[in-house]
Amino acid sequence: MSAAREQVHSEQLWLRLTEHFVHDHGHRPSASEAKSWQMSIPALLNVLLEAELDDVHVLFEYQLPLTSKRADAVLAGVHPRTGAPSYVVVELKQWADAAADDDDALLCRLDSYARPVLNPIEQVRGYCDYLVSFNGALSSHPERVAGAAYLHNATEFGISGLYNVEQSERGRLFSEERRGEFIAFLKSRLGPASGAVAADELLAGKIGPSKQLIAVAAREVRNREEFVLLDEQRVAYEVVMRALNRAARADHKEVVVITGGPGTGKSVIALSLLGELYRQGRSALHATGSASFTKTMRKVAGARKREVQDLFKYFNSFMTAERNGLDALICDEAHRIRKTSANRYTRAEHRTGKAQVEELIDAARVPVFLLDEHQVVRPGEMGTVNQIRDVAAAKNLSFQEISLDSQFRCGGSDAYLRWVVRLLGLETGGPVTWDPDDRMQLLVAESPQEMEAFLQERRAENYSARISAGYCWRWTTKYPPGEPLPTDVVVGDWARPWNVFGERGVAGAPPAALWATDPAGFGQVGCVYTAQGFEYDWSGVILGPDLVWRDDQWVIERTASKDPVFTKATPDKVIGELVRNTYKVLLTRGMVGTVIYSTDAETRAKLRELAGADEPAALPVT
Repeated sequence: MSAAREQVHSEQLWLRLTEHFVHDHGHRPSASEAKSWQMSIPALLNVLLEAELDDVHVLFEYQLPLTSKRADAVLAGVHPRTGAPSYVVVELKQWADAAADDDDALLCRLDSYARPVLNPIEQVRGYCDYLVSFNGALSSHPERVAGAAYLHNATEFGISGLYNVEQSERGRLFSEERRGEFIAFLKSRLGPASGAVAADELLAGKIGPSKQLIAVAAREVRNREEFVLLDEQRVAYEVVMRALNRAARADHKEVVVITGGPGTGKSVIALSLLGELYRQGRSALHATGSASFTKTMRKVAGARKREVQDLFKYFNSFMTAERNGLDALICDEAHRIRKTSANRYTRAEHRTGKAQVEELIDAARVPVFLLDEHQVVRPGEMGTVNQIRDVAAAKNLSFQEISLDSQFRCGGSDAYLRWVVRLLGLETGGPVTWDPDDRMQLLVAESPQEMEAFLQERRAENYSARISAGYCWRWTTKYPPGEPLPTDVVVGDWARPWNVFGERGVAGAPPAALWATDPAGFGQVGCVYTAQGFEYDWSGVILGPDLVWRDDQWVIERTASKDPVFTKATPDKVIGELVRNTYKVLLTRGMVGTVIYSTDAETRAKLRELAGADEPAALPVT
């Protein structure tokens, strides 16, 4: 016991936590995060010692499967009555006081935070539910996990409003004044025996397959919630639902913007909102600027039910919409908003010059915009937070912005996402060498044949896989009847077709909108317009000659791009930004791993170096 007490304040504990954090996330913890460890971890360990549970194993900063989200601590031990493995997820807060949000105690407010945050009862309950969904050690034994939030600086008076949220075995709340009750709760779930075996079993638990968006879209929209929304995802969802309730009560209108990088759950939130509003009978529509995403959602979510298909629209569908005719308009991929909705087919009386973002805001009581400004990939796309905020201000409308930080793509690997943005110069500091983690695999192929063979083997193991490329080869858009797709993408003696151009399948290949989701899409090379917004297990990415490494920096070769949206009038700076954004999109589609190949030898050598393989090495293909 005395040795355990000494470790509570040991400097080695903080050093080890920092080392693990840097490895997992590619950067040092913030000063506030490091301070929270130093204040909260001793508080928890002292409780365990007081409860005589010093043989319980504590997994600090436990990263939830397939996401970068972390639980403060998971206590692993043996149940005092059954002898079975038992786990308690603990969320630690330094808060001295917190007030329930005016509308609902699911959200709470603190003086130190500008925006509402999720009630810790609901936060830890979400972590428990998520673990049961994705960790095999718990999925067949859901009764083995419990959850508690411990506010070790708080008084009962200071947090009394938080208790308005219903508590359960997976969501309990304890202030410092209820320390004795917290100890009793822990002792009801954990015995004094060693938790080593239970900890090993949790860490070795088979990770369940990711709930890929398209696979569960129909059940999400039509039946019940399929996704567990965590932390800021749940906050964003609740903020929108409350805005809708206020709008209904007071003839009120609000604009909500939700920002986040690839895989942060923007589309999951969008479908969760659409499904709930659809089930409540409220008028709500989902809109995007992506033909592939909209058509796929119509096919998958709206299968055999036309009224569900009609929920999915395009941004340019609201030129003549009735003002505030909808309760909510959910604008997904809002970075693809255009200047206006008019095109060459627009009737003269509808060519008003009205901005597309203004049309979308006017169409609903609560317009919701979900966007990532780093996914703009073609000239004319202009959906930004500032643009939406300015239009809302000009109309004297309430405006809220919620930022999503944690991501659920790329195996939940923050380190991989940071590697990608540093690689492409989208963050300062220059490229860094990949430090392998256990969440995302990164490989460099020496040929497209090697890449394709490797991905074929992954498909034989029941993983989904696709190959995509920069837009560096001309795309044949008209096909003679009965003929196979032309092999436009040619690298040496390897040649494959682009994905189908158009809405009909050709020679066994799926239409463009279904390339990323139909297994038959593997035979063609996808481009950014068909890959954006989708995910698959393994992603093969071909870097074309439009982005090459020369003299210790990236060089954009604008003449190598065959994308027809780039014209002579498109500035070099804009093309450079869009090419980098394109490769960011392609490199962040994979859930399990990414294989990169560059058509340029010097670039390939640099990629090998940055992937941690200085010498060419064959991919593991049997």
